[in-house]
Amino acid sequence: MAAGIVVAGASLGGLRAAEHLRAAGWTGRITVVGDEPHMPYNRPPLSKEVLSGKTPFASLAFTPKPAAADVEWRLGTRITAARLDERTVTLDDGSLLPYDGLVVATGMRPRRLRCPGPLTGRHTVRTLDDARRLRDELTRPGARVVVVGAGFIGCEVAATAVALGVAEVTVVDPLPLPMVGPLGELLGRALLKRHEERGVRFVLRAGVAGFHGDERVTGVELSDGTVLAADVVVESVGSQANTEWLDGNGLDLSDGVLTDESLRVGGRPEVVAVGDVARFPNARYDGVPRRVEHWSIPTDTAKHAAKTLVGADPGPFAPLPTFWSDQHDFRLQSFGAPALGLADVRVLDGDPAGDVLVGYHADDRLVGVVALGGQPAARLAARYRAHLLQQPALTA
Repeated sequence: MAAGIVVAGASLGGLRAAEHLRAAGWTGRITVVGDEPHMPYNRPPLSKEVLSGKTPFASLAFTPKPAAADVEWRLGTRITAARLDERTVTLDDGSLLPYDGLVVATGMRPRRLRCPGPLTGRHTVRTLDDARRLRDELTRPGARVVVVGAGFIGCEVAATAVALGVAEVTVVDPLPLPMVGPLGELLGRALLKRHEERGVRFVLRAGVAGFHGDERVTGVELSDGTVLAADVVVESVGSQANTEWLDGNGLDLSDGVLTDESLRVGGRPEVVAVGDVARFPNARYDGVPRRVEHWSIPTDTAKHAAKTLVGADPGPFAPLPTFWSDQHDFRLQSFGAPALGLADVRVLDGDPAGDVLVGYHADDRLVGVVALGGQPAARLAARYRAHLLQQPALTA
């Protein structure tokens, strides 16, 4: 019996890879291996609707398309190593799983702070089980919450905590504004004002030196010696790629898994990578390989990689990254690559105090838009999608 295709990772990227392999004509075996015990589920609601209790945990699971009904799922199983020359992966029980084709879809995991102090009371938000544990703590009467990191997840959790009636919510970040890295100062200032108006306290330009408490956290010590009282700490300080199992194969794993424009890994026609673990060149922009941690990327990469793996010509890979973030009563909606245009940010419509559409430019060309506000702002951003799709590639 042929070994078939092994998909390493059972999140959205792994599911979409299996579905698109069938759509691309692969009729052989497909085995999806994932370390969580759950079938693939929708992660963005974890820090918002699920954490707030508005969306039940059971509603998050994706339903595989009928064409992928015969896919074998090995859940609660971790891949610990790979021998690409021998076309095998090693499972956590020591057994070897051979393959004819391999899809790397192992995704990311949260970074953790390496600071002295207790571990109990410290949380991340990446998995279903993470959200369950954190919700139990946020609903304790009088809880004082410190969120470390003012990025997307950090700000979403802070907004959700306020909505739940948490006694105190403080966000700590070494940068001067929330989300200033991906969005720039203009929207960073607007977001800071909106969060503060809704009850979130920010301590910016501050790092974390350690955690106070015996068995569980009772306080967060900042780099200047200040101690913030805390019953619950949420660490939202970025993520790191799950690539250790690929060590020893001569691959570039410095930031995820480096691929070519067809999403092949290490020049091997039988190995591809999908989702936010893949560092790929985007023909829409400058050809520099980058990882993209947006919800649209698992599906975009899976469709392209599936064609590559079955030997079809996928054509140029030029996805348009898309993300949104719901916080309090407003939404951030983005199309394109704002991070490539942070040197030239312009208000295209509206006002930062209300609904606003912001454009990001490189070489005087629009490369990304972000809307902040209610549904009118999101509709404005959507109008620019076609324009962005028609933009020529940037000069490398």
